[in-house]
Parts: sequence; C-alpha cells; structure tokens
Amino acid sequence: MYYFDHNATTPVAPEVAETLSFALREVYGNASSTHRQGQLARQHLEDARRAIAQKLSVSPNELVITSGGTESNNLAILGLLRNVPGRKHAITTCIEHPSVLEAFRQAEREGVGVTYVESGPDGAVEPEAIARALRPETVLVSVMHANNETGVLQPVAEIGRMVGERRQSDQPIFFHSDGVQAFGRVAVEPRRLGVDLYSISSHKIFGPKGTGGLYARQGTPLARIQFGGRHERERRPGTENVPAAMAFAHAAALCKQDHADAIAALRDSFEAELLQRIPNTVINGANAGRLPNSSNVLFRGISAESLVIALDMRGICVSTGAACSGGSVEPSPVLLAMGLTREEARSSVRFSFGRYNSAQEIAVLLDALADATARLEKRRAS
Repeated sequence: MYYFDHNATTPVAPEVAETLSFALREVYGNASSTHRQGQLARQHLEDARRAIAQKLSVSPNELVITSGGTESNNLAILGLLRNVPGRKHAITTCIEHPSVLEAFRQAEREGVGVTYVESGPDGAVEPEAIARALRPETVLVSVMHANNETGVLQPVAEIGRMVGERRQSDQPIFFHSDGVQAFGRVAVEPRRLGVDLYSISSHKIFGPKGTGGLYARQGTPLARIQFGGRHERERRPGTENVPAAMAFAHAAALCKQDHADAIAALRDSFEAELLQRIPNTVINGANAGRLPNSSNVLFRGISAESLVIALDMRGICVSTGAACSGGSVEPSPVLLAMGLTREEARSSVRFSFGRYNSAQEIAVLLDALADATARLEKRRAS
C-alpha cells in the first residue's frame, strides 16, 4: 500500500501507538474522580495539556481538549457568537472546511449575519477583502490557516493584526483560525498570529482520531455548546479521553522542522517530474505559499474519480479533496472559488505526503500516474 492522503488522516506513529496502548491499560481512571486512580488520570491529562500548549507557546489554561477539529471549530464559532450579546455579524471565507461553513450556516439560522469572502485565483484570501467586509457589528472573523485541499497558506498574521487594530478601537471583535492542517506542519504560535481561537487535531499529525484541541485566548467569551457536565473549565462536558490526550501530546512532540523540510523536498521533486512527464497538468495554488506536504493537481481532460480508482487498484491512496465530502458528486467549492471551471475542478486530484513516504514511493506514484493518465486519455479518445 502506498499512502499519499495525509491531509485526510495520518497513520498513527508506532511510538504514539505504544503510548496509547499503555494509557488504555494503565490510565483508565476518570480524571474527575478523587481517588488515586482518578488523580493519576488527572495528572496525565494535565501533563498532556501542558505539552500541547508548549508546542503552541500558550498557557495550558487556554487549551481546551476536544474530540477533534470539528468540535473545536464548532465550539470556537458557535461558542463565541452565542456568548456575545446584541446584533451580530461574522466573516468567513468560501474555502473553509465544512465544519466551519456548517457552523456559520447554523449561526445564520440563529440570526447572525455572515459574509463569505472569496479567495483569489491563487487560493489565498486577500486581507483587504476581509477589511472591506467588516461592519460596526462584526464580532467574529474566521479564516483557516491552511487549506485542506490545496495546502495554500492564508495571510492569518496580517488578518490578525487588522482585527487587533479594530479591537483597540473598542470594537468587540475576535479572530478564529482553523489550524487543523497547519499544526505540526508549519510553525504555529497563535499569539504571534494574533488569533483568539485556534483549532487543532491529533489525527493529522500521526496521532489517534477522536481528539483535538482549541486554543482560547484568556478573556475570550466562550460558551459551552454541549451540556451534561462542567469539564474543561466549564467549556465542554464529557469524561476526558485521557489516553487519546496523552497520545496527542506524544504525536505533537514528534513534529520536527526537519520532517517538514524532507517532505517539502519530496513534494517539490514530485511536482517537477510530474509536469515534465504528463502533459496538460497544472499545480493548483502553485503561486501561493503552501503547506510543505500538499499538492493539488489538475489533469486536464481526465476524470479525477477515474484516476483515483485506477490508482487505488494499484494500491495507491490519493483523493479528490476533502475527506468530509467523500461521496459528493459536486465539484470542489474550494477549486471553484479559485476560478477553476466545474470540469477542471472535477479533473483535480489531491496528493498529500507524510514523513514515512520515500523517494522510491514517489517514483512508483509517478510511474502509475503516467500509465493511468495515458490509459484514461486513450479511453476518452476512442
């Protein structure tokens, strides 16, 4: 099996699996219990929280352990909007993950006005477009750090400075960023970025599924959106998943800059040879800053779904876009927002690499792509 779909999820690192296995066997207490086993679990949970917070250069008290990126995004958006009184307006973009877009659609049903800003043709949102969308009643801006389909990095720091300047004029405005794809792949310090709320996830960085985190800057008004307990400093209910949090912390500690550099070199060599060997191919978002592991490729005249199936038959895993939209027959809204036609969007495939991929695997992938695209072109022409 050749796996090139790390933006959908990553395999659990062997060291992380060992931590998870140990925790499931030995750290089984409820972290809210007062007995010895419960307090052992509490200690491990707080150790994990400190380790993850240190990776973000934030206070442990500002980190909410959640069930993953989707909950973190929902808690950030709805938890803030429901806790700010009066008439409200929010701003997000058309290229966000479904867990952000659906949260804002729910906010609209609750009476919040929402502006959806388009990206430019390179896949990046212009800070000026966010500035033009601001209103006196704007209380929340949400812009992802890195796009899950193209890997394009958004100008989060510039937007953060702009939002901060508005706040200095006594306008109660806050900034959220979905950092699920960025955390562990590029350097992330929410305070330097000027964000008040920042979402992260374990299973994108070789940790287990079902756990994540939300940085909530001290003083940010955040209400619970679920009920049934007063865990996580009353920011979310539910018995804490201590083993998963421990594994998440271990996965975060394993994220190194040299891993990112090596993956970027693999991605760049893949793209260079791909453009030489296969005609009528374009790298979507190539002119923008991108995550080091992501490559979204337009194969003109080729059905992306057919290409994904052809590769899968050879034991090669790639995707056409967001895993949360799997099974959708509609073209990618992200690619359409970048100006691609519906046909071009349906001809685009996402390749996302990870630390266990090798140059030899890239060679196998390129050979398979050359063969599969030639076969599909021949079939289309006949």
